[in-house]
Amino acid sequence: MNTTSHAVQQAPQHTATSISSSAMLVELSISTWTGRKLDKTASTEVTTSKRAIKGAANVNKKLLADCAELVAVQKFAANARNAHYDCTMPWSDMGLRLLPTTKYFDYHAKITALKAEFHRLVEEFLTVYDWEIAQAQVKLGDLFNVTEYPEKDTIRAKFKFGMFYMPVPDAGDWRLDINNEAVNDLTSHYSQYYTEQLNKAMNDLWHRLHGVLARVSERLDYGSDTTKRVFRDSLIDNVIEVVDMMKTCNITGDTKMTAMTEQLENALLGVTPDALREDDWLRQETKHKVDAVIKALPSLDF
Repeated sequence: MNTTSHAVQQAPQHTATSISSSAMLVELSISTWTGRKLDKTASTEVTTSKRAIKGAANVNKKLLADCAELVAVQKFAANARNAHYDCTMPWSDMGLRLLPTTKYFDYHAKITALKAEFHRLVEEFLTVYDWEIAQAQVKLGDLFNVTEYPEKDTIRAKFKFGMFYMPVPDAGDWRLDINNEAVNDLTSHYSQYYTEQLNKAMNDLWHRLHGVLARVSERLDYGSDTTKRVFRDSLIDNVIEVVDMMKTCNITGDTKMTAMTEQLENALLGVTPDALREDDWLRQETKHKVDAVIKALPSLDF
């Protein structure tokens, strides 16, 4: 039976103690040309022919139909964002993410490499841009309108990739020309916000851990079924990646998080995907240890 019961322990609550020396904020900004366009004429024709009211239906067309080079850029951008999310923790709804200073150099190297590859793919797309316009004329038929295709330099400017770093503000750092009462109110307000965001960031790590452990427990739970469940080698690699992140991203010095990472490292010592597939005892023992960790996780409304 798969054991992933809800934990009863409460998640540690972190206060507004400054973390400015152990973390920074980073924002990743990526934009691409969608290659899509609303065709107002075709939209009107559809609603008229179907006797629908104006605006009931819209015709959105792909200006370059199925351009593989443009799709490659768009997919790469999505994967780059995912890599950014994997290396950071949530902070604000404005796109800022929390990055521990211990991970800065690895993060910057990774994102810089992704940026270079992004621009390489953009240039690869631009080399076929004129050809794809010619192909679109055939593919789109009467939907084709040459005026909807910008010049290359205009298109190039629509592809952007950049990251922005800034320090985590201290709760009491208000450099404003206002009275002390107002400063105190603002400090109190920000301290509450700061604490909430810090807890959200740390809880994100617990959620990530719960997700990968629940997957391990489910995949290793053969029960009475004689058919072994298929799992990829990444099943264990994913746990190790999250454990490593918890070690480097424990910016609050959470002793429970430290103890949990040590417990998991010991549980997975010498455990390989092939060994789990071949050794029934090891598989059952590993599942037992993983389930024990899941039970001990803080309660985060899983």
